[in-house]
Amino acid sequence: MSGILRNRAGRFGVICGVFAVFLFIPSCSSRNRIEGYLYYRLNADPTTLDPALVTDVTGGGITAKLFNGLVKLDPHLNVVPDIAERWEAREGGRYFLFHLKRGITFVNGREVTARDVQYSFTRILDPKGRSPNSWVLERISGAREFMSGAAKEVAGIEVVDRYTVRISLARPFSPFLNLLTMTAAYIVPKEAVERWGADFGDHPVGTGPFVMGRWDRNGELVLERNDRYFDGRARVRGIVYRVIPEELTTVTEFETGNLDVLSIPAYEYSRYRRSPVWNGLISSAKGLNTYYLGFNCSRPPFNDIRLRQAAACAIDRRKILDTFLERRGRLAEGPVPDLLRKWRIFHGYRYDPAKAGRIVREAGAVNRRIYFYVTSDQEVVDIAEIIQSYLKKAGLDVRIRQLEWSAYKTALNRGQADMFWISWWADYPDPENFLFPLFHSSNHGAGGNRAWYTNKEVDRLIEAGQTETNAVERLRYYGDAENIIVRDLPLVCFWHRTDYTLHQPSVKNYRIYPVYSIDKGMEVSF
Repeated sequence: MSGILRNRAGRFGVICGVFAVFLFIPSCSSRNRIEGYLYYRLNADPTTLDPALVTDVTGGGITAKLFNGLVKLDPHLNVVPDIAERWEAREGGRYFLFHLKRGITFVNGREVTARDVQYSFTRILDPKGRSPNSWVLERISGAREFMSGAAKEVAGIEVVDRYTVRISLARPFSPFLNLLTMTAAYIVPKEAVERWGADFGDHPVGTGPFVMGRWDRNGELVLERNDRYFDGRARVRGIVYRVIPEELTTVTEFETGNLDVLSIPAYEYSRYRRSPVWNGLISSAKGLNTYYLGFNCSRPPFNDIRLRQAAACAIDRRKILDTFLERRGRLAEGPVPDLLRKWRIFHGYRYDPAKAGRIVREAGAVNRRIYFYVTSDQEVVDIAEIIQSYLKKAGLDVRIRQLEWSAYKTALNRGQADMFWISWWADYPDPENFLFPLFHSSNHGAGGNRAWYTNKEVDRLIEAGQTETNAVERLRYYGDAENIIVRDLPLVCFWHRTDYTLHQPSVKNYRIYPVYSIDKGMEVSF
């Protein structure tokens, strides 16, 4: 095993050597830059910048700079006012009154009113719009009737007056305010949506600190500062996102000064960390994510909990984290990230290769063929090969199948994989966001429960937590649910990854946030 880990590290030795020349040379630009603009890298174009349609972190991070919601998250993960000046929860969270700030305008100059909130939320729920984010708002009273065509409007979205909107829920849902911090709940102007139609995502009109400048597909996406932004002016004149698919090219562009921020590739982490030039320019943030090895619990071989236990005991997660990942994360004890867990967790199924082999033999599964599905991302393939080696020692014949991302998701959603590697990132900072999608039996497949796990007691506990308004009781429900899940082992949680980025010496006040929507691009400067 240690040999495999060494080979992974050595694979990039030549690449690292290529950049050694840059190690002690200050950055200098070799291409034309727009003065006062911050330059970021994208590995691919976002699919869309329409809040109703965005489902990826890249698109979500950009739309957060173009739009606003009623509420938002602050850096400490608290829900705070955004377009709404204040709100009142009534009847134990059964409905909310939101009072809007006056004088906020879209970038087309029109003032935002309660009608815009009603339109934006209804648009998400309208089946004709085919938004994949309708789940964010479907707990609003009357949403399901509207989505099914049984009602012409959503009863639970009421305009009280020009600056007040009432949102009623079908039943109390404790994370509801957290849901309203998401991209899908951003407020859009009806006239702009109707003008651009399906192309609104290419011509976004919002209220945010930046406006769309230009978008050259597979080239550059440029945002310009909105000098009329209601919450002050950003400190940079604009942001340029450059599409650069290759990691090698990205590092070169950063070290020649053509990018201001670099998400540090795994193979470059050690070099930057040891560099006296770059070390002090590294930023990090503990991520709200969980990386895991999932099992298809609905059919052989992993409907047998003994083989899930064998896999858990066979793999030295700590060693992989410390060596291959170079400690760029925290060992996971369960699916809920350590930053969100407020309860004691069951500690079981530690690394024990002898026990793993014994279980495999007792289960009559020696040389049992297992198909392990992964994406074609090189780091993922490397991790899969390490896991494959551990399981081989336990007596399992693991065959890795690499698929591009869309085919991979389709395969998992259809339950085709025996075993798979994937991660889950928080849409909002609440344990429910990791428990309900990943483990509730109503979410098998595309809903997030790709382990096809079913446990009626877990379902009951999650549902109880969703409606419980007492914080202590709510956490008790979630804690009980997670402990059952950890014992049932529908997946082996490996780590909660910590993000590391590097910025140029000229960049000031740069930081990483645990949830992408927090970053409005307001503080960073030169």
